[in-house]
Amino acid sequence: MTTNSGSDGREEPALVAAECEGATGRRVDVGLLVAHAPGAEPDGLRSFASRAAADAVDELATATDVGWRFHLEDPARLPDHDRRRPSEFLDRATHRMVEGPYDLVVVVTDVPLVSSRERFVPGLASPLSRVAVVSTDRLRSAPRGRPRRGLDDEAVRWNAATLLVHLVGHVLGARHRDADDGVMSRFRFDPDRRSVPAFDADVERYLHRVADEIPATEATPRGPLGRLAFHAKSAVRNPGQVLQALGNSRAPLLPLSLPKLSTAAVAPTLVIVFSAESWDVGFHMSNATAALFACVSVLVAALYLLFVQNLSFPRKRHRVVTEHTALVNVTVFLVLVGAMVGLFALVWGIILVIELLVFPPNLMSNWPSLEDPAVGFVDLVRTGAFISTVGVLSGALAGGLESRTIVSHLALFPDEP
Repeated sequence: MTTNSGSDGREEPALVAAECEGATGRRVDVGLLVAHAPGAEPDGLRSFASRAAADAVDELATATDVGWRFHLEDPARLPDHDRRRPSEFLDRATHRMVEGPYDLVVVVTDVPLVSSRERFVPGLASPLSRVAVVSTDRLRSAPRGRPRRGLDDEAVRWNAATLLVHLVGHVLGARHRDADDGVMSRFRFDPDRRSVPAFDADVERYLHRVADEIPATEATPRGPLGRLAFHAKSAVRNPGQVLQALGNSRAPLLPLSLPKLSTAAVAPTLVIVFSAESWDVGFHMSNATAALFACVSVLVAALYLLFVQNLSFPRKRHRVVTEHTALVNVTVFLVLVGAMVGLFALVWGIILVIELLVFPPNLMSNWPSLEDPAVGFVDLVRTGAFISTVGVLSGALAGGLESRTIVSHLALFPDEP
């Protein structure tokens, strides 16, 4: 949150799309980003975004009792018309949040937007990253047999403004209020809408309480250790947001959506499992050593993917780091750790099946390298864990992951507006 005089050292963008003063003298600065499909006219989308901000700013100022200013950034051209998940806009949004700097960012795009469950939605918001994404594609849809609505259609205008206020409410922590017809009720396109509904009294009181928490903590850490310490402190201050995003991510199931990673992990283990040397190592390794080797390998694989695939936000290194950008980075790392744990479990399960069903039961007990000819289930589990650990490392090193694939699976956004 900043003062209106600009004495805090911020560089004011050239175009202010909308502004409303608050009673306290404090202000929330919002970056308004337009991301358009190739061949689309960006000026029309910019005008639409500016009008939606102008229609929404008064209600936001009234509900929070602080001033709001929407800064319209230069448009960005997308490489194609494909549908996108909101997480795919995180790189550009977090970059502008730090550059602005802004307290939150709203992305307006004309390409279809899908949730993590592949459902088309008009918009989604992430309280963790303080980023909201609005898609005009869904807002412009019309009943069958009728032409698509234009951006200047009155119904599109007021539903867009309502959606914008609704999503900003989610960014600030407000939840759905289905018991009334206020702006925080579940969003549905209303063709007869001609104004922005108000926040109900309970939500407004909540927004007044969180108004002082709107400004994101910023730091200028020195060196890698300083950045690491700031990320750790941010996660400790906001454990609930990180854990909620991690729980929604279904990270252990991520390898099932990444065939390159899974193939690179499973393929070498199918060779290693038939190698006598791997069995010698697995049988003579202690349980503690096998467990420690597995844990270290999972962490190393996650760190390797994080840095080699450049999955931290924003991609360009900045001197200033905001708390919410740090929270996104912590969540990305934990999602990668969960994905490596899931990959380990996948490979381990395959190896155990081979050990128990494919290998003859007395084959291992006849090996001369075994001091005790008895081969128990624990020995098979430990050896399978050792071989699976090697598979996790090879999967991370040779998986050939695309950073966009990982980013598109981040569950920082809910499934519905």
